[in-house]
Amino acid sequence: MSTTRTKSTTRTKASKRTTNQRTIRRWAEQRDGQPATVTATEQQGKPGILRIDFPGYSREDTLEHISWDEFFDKFDSANLAMVYQDKTADGETSYFCKFVNRDSDE
Repeated sequence: MSTTRTKSTTRTKASKRTTNQRTIRRWAEQRDGQPATVTATEQQGKPGILRIDFPGYSREDTLEHISWDEFFDKFDSANLAMVYQDKTADGETSYFCKFVNRDSDE
């Protein structure tokens, strides 16, 4: 857990980690996120590097939306977990997420 100090207050922001598909999908959809793959990393029609594409953050030239089924097939076969935050240190909705190896300490 990390903390941010501002004047006399301390704000805490915590990252979570999950492999639960319902949790991942709910978190993304609450932020209008869609499952995507980085187009240059696709191989033989299968998703490459996974991303969640959020409105206003899109890199339309490098991301391709895919179905949740395709996303989770790749997620599981690549042995991934999602590290994410619900809120920022200031209490705003966080869009932070990254995919890591399930066996890593990240």
